[in-house]
Amino acid sequence: MKFKTLTSAALLVLAMSIMNVGYASDCSSDSSPATKTTAQVEVAKPMTIVETAVSAGSFKTLVAAVEAAGLVETLSGEGPFTVFAPTDDAFAALPEGALEALLKDKEALTSVLTYHVVSGSLDAEKVVGQKTLETVNGQSFKITVGEDGVMINNARVVSTDIVCSNGVVHVIDAVILPEMEG
Repeated sequence: MKFKTLTSAALLVLAMSIMNVGYASDCSSDSSPATKTTAQVEVAKPMTIVETAVSAGSFKTLVAAVEAAGLVETLSGEGPFTVFAPTDDAFAALPEGALEALLKDKEALTSVLTYHVVSGSLDAEKVVGQKTLETVNGQSFKITVGEDGVMINNARVVSTDIVCSNGVVHVIDAVILPEMEG
């Protein structure tokens, strides 16, 4: 019994020594991933909704609008959120002057953007199981599933389940508009 305990202790010391050699090599000039120890390999942190939109490259207008409305911090926050994200082409399809007018009216812009956001993280399966969803701006939009695919009001869902650290993104091909007061 004492021999087995001593052997286990010796193995522990040996393992700790090997680990220390690995940590000591942190200062080496070779930083290629193949030479890193397990302790040195960094795990990629999932991106937030905003980071995902920026990195995709096809949501430049949406990102600019989120910045103009002051919603970057919110949509980068803990969430979770479900965002129905219009592409740049979706914003380009708005009537002439509409986007420019929205960008000049922070209240209206915020209303439109928050109409694309639902509280909670809803994957595509959960979305298609609903007839309507209430958005964070307080209004609801209609969900239909048919021959044309999944529609959110007048927008077709073109990509689903882009998982982010603080929710999920579904890509739509049109900007959906809430009822505007007054």
